[in-house]
Amino acid sequence: MTNVIHTEALTKTYASGTNEVHALRGIDLSIAPGEFVAIMGTSGSGKSTLMNILGCLDTPTGGAYLLDGVRVDGLDRNALADIRNQKIGFVFQGFNLLPRTSAIENVELPMLYDRSGKKRDTRALATAALERVGLGQRLDHQPSELSGGQQQRVAIARALVSRPAVVFADEPTGNLDSKSSAEVLGLLRRAVDEFGQTVIMVTHDAAAAAVADRVVILQDGEIVHDGAVGTPESLLDLMKQVA
Repeated sequence: MTNVIHTEALTKTYASGTNEVHALRGIDLSIAPGEFVAIMGTSGSGKSTLMNILGCLDTPTGGAYLLDGVRVDGLDRNALADIRNQKIGFVFQGFNLLPRTSAIENVELPMLYDRSGKKRDTRALATAALERVGLGQRLDHQPSELSGGQQQRVAIARALVSRPAVVFADEPTGNLDSKSSAEVLGLLRRAVDEFGQTVIMVTHDAAAAAVADRVVILQDGEIVHDGAVGTPESLLDLMKQVA
């Protein structure tokens, strides 16, 4: 079975004045279909840089990256945009919904930008996606008419509506209370368990990471731990050990 994510010796270097900042230092990472992986690390560890490269929002300086069997390192901006649209769903901390647009129109958006030529009933698919996250009665509500937890559920519906190869969740519970956080994490878990989605979540929250199957911890641009998830307490201990 082809890995959804496969990187070999992935590097990212930034120029900072006369200095070079090595944000990623040879990342080897493979993620299989249907895995739920949490990526953790302290500020400056490289986790956001890795997320941006894996999500085709940025390009590596060196190394190889295959997304769903397609080599994407070296692709130009337009090709990366097509890959993002066809193979990736995103859930962000700030929801990133269009403010004066209904929930169903927000969920339809990625399908409207699809240039693959697929013919599909975007309204029906968006409705089904919102029903799946418990918002079937909120189709016409704008973000301002929804709670933070409901807005994040719209964002999850938008990320899942095209059945992408992988869903990236960047601190998806960062702006939510504990009840809404639990609901959002439950939806991501369900996407993996019931629908076979692959979810990669960047988080600093050990309780959120504990919902995943596997945790990858970065430090100074390198993977210092890659293994099964334990309890939130064991994750916190692990973070202290590698810090």
